[in-house]
Amino acid sequence: MEVTDPVDPHADSAGRFRLLSYNIQCGIRTSTFRHYVTGGWKHLLPHGDRLRTLAAIADQIRGYDFVAVQEADSGSLRTGFLGQTEYLARRAGYPWWTERTNRNLGVIAQHAIGALSQATPTAATPLALPGRVPGRGALMLRYGQDPSALVVVALHLALGRNTRRRQLDFVADLIGDMRHAVVMGDFNAPHGAPEMRRFFERTHLVEPVERVNTWPAWKPLRNFDHILVTPALEVESLSVLETSQTDHLPVALEIRLPTECTRAVA
Repeated sequence: MEVTDPVDPHADSAGRFRLLSYNIQCGIRTSTFRHYVTGGWKHLLPHGDRLRTLAAIADQIRGYDFVAVQEADSGSLRTGFLGQTEYLARRAGYPWWTERTNRNLGVIAQHAIGALSQATPTAATPLALPGRVPGRGALMLRYGQDPSALVVVALHLALGRNTRRRQLDFVADLIGDMRHAVVMGDFNAPHGAPEMRRFFERTHLVEPVERVNTWPAWKPLRNFDHILVTPALEVESLSVLETSQTDHLPVALEIRLPTECTRAVA
C-alpha cells in the first residue's frame, strides 16, 4: 500500500482528529550513523544545539490534536533540567500534556514518554510495561465515557523481541474489545514481525498503511513507528513527515471520529 495524502494539521477540523507520533531522541540531531558515535556524549551532557532542535520540533508538531513523543527527558543534567514534554507543549500551544518517566537515572537522565493534547482527556493513566529490565512504559488516555469513549495508548517498546511480545500482550489485554482505540508510538518492530502479527490477532487494531519506513530518518529502511486504529475509526489520511530533527521520521494520521467521540474531544 502507498502512503496517502499528507495530513494537514491546519485544515478545517470538523469531525476530524489528527495524531502525530514523534521519537524526539532527547532533542539530538542525527543525520548519519556516524553521529551515533560522535554525538553519543549528548545523551549524557548538555549541549547548546538541543534547545534549537526542540524549538524546531515544536514548530513541526503545532496544530495536531494529539501528539505522542518518545525518548523525551523529563528534566535532568543533560537537558539543563528542562522538562522536554512540557517545553514542547508550551511552545507548540498545547493546553494539556502529561508524561511518564520510564527510566530514572537521577540527575544524569530522566528517560520519558509524553502526550500533548488540544482537548483534556477524561482520564490519563501512566503504565509500566512488563520486562526483565524496567524502563519501558505507556500512557493511556481516555476521551469520553464507555462505550463511546476514544482511547489512545502512546508507548515505546523494548528492543528485545520476547519482551516486546510480553508488552504487546499487556496492551492487548487493556484494549480488549474497545471500538474506538488508537495505539501509537515507537514499537521498535516492523509491521510483519511475529509479535506484531500476534498483537493484530489479539485485538481489532489494524495499520492503515503497512510498511511505511521511518528509521533512520536520513535513509528510512525500517518501519518502527506505527499508528494503529480500530475499524470503527475512519481513516482520512496517513503520512510520514518528510523531514525530522532526530533519527526517526514522524508519522501523522487523520481520522474521522464517530459523532459520539467527537463530543469528547471538542
